[in-house]
Amino acid sequence: MYRAAAVLRTALVGTTISRFESVGLVGPVPQVGAAIERVENHGKQLEIVFDDGIVLHTQFRMRGTWHAYHVGQKWKRRRHLAHVIIETEDWVVVAFGTRLAETYRQFDQSRHPRAGGLGPDVARLDADLHECASRLFHYDNQDSTIAEAMLDPRVMSGVGNVYRCEVLWSSGVHPWALVSSVPQSTCLDIVLTAAGQVRANLQSPVRVTAPDVPGGLAVYGRNGQKCVRCGDVIRLTKMGTHARLLYWCPGCQVGCEPYPERDDSDPIARMMDAHPAGSQFISDILRHRPAS
Repeated sequence: MYRAAAVLRTALVGTTISRFESVGLVGPVPQVGAAIERVENHGKQLEIVFDDGIVLHTQFRMRGTWHAYHVGQKWKRRRHLAHVIIETEDWVVVAFGTRLAETYRQFDQSRHPRAGGLGPDVARLDADLHECASRLFHYDNQDSTIAEAMLDPRVMSGVGNVYRCEVLWSSGVHPWALVSSVPQSTCLDIVLTAAGQVRANLQSPVRVTAPDVPGGLAVYGRNGQKCVRCGDVIRLTKMGTHARLLYWCPGCQVGCEPYPERDDSDPIARMMDAHPAGSQFISDILRHRPAS
């Protein structure tokens, strides 16, 4: 999205639109003749600002993005898959795979009263990373896991699932650590690590967070392989309401590790001792055991 925004700035900023189409657009429609003043991106969210105060806000799915074509150039995807089409004298820009396409007036700051403002975009050099760390440390749901809070765009923008796995591994933090148990210094370390990894990959088509590891990633996509740091076996678990894939190493990601409360009424728990390995074994059983 960072690279797409850069392309759209070149094609659109300073031009006027000759055609605007959108499937299922929520909000006022930008008018022909409106000039485009700015293109900004925040993670997977991209905004195009028009001179009449209308802002087009798009949020994308995993494989969604903007394409830019010269007028008359053949598109790489079929037309019926396009969600937004903006045409100028020289360019046609097309959004594919949007999760959300809406417009709002720039002065209307309460269009999403429940969501709150987006967190700083860690890809930007002027991003306030201490503000991101503060939002993470003071997250409104202190019983949430740190892995889930990291993907909340109200905390910080620009961090997707791959970076979440890699950052937690780099920081040595357990994915199921509760936000309430993570010190402020660790929150800052997570944010600084995320910003460093995202910025290092802005101009690269392939993410690389661990240059010495084949494939360039320390844990993501390496389920069942040995951890390059501790030699333990990397695990794959589905997490959260959307069952996002989470890769992590149980051997060295032990920071702020949550230990399951011992329940002596459970016959499985009574047979096991309090050794961390036994606790982890019980935790895995209880997590995947169907509810009675």
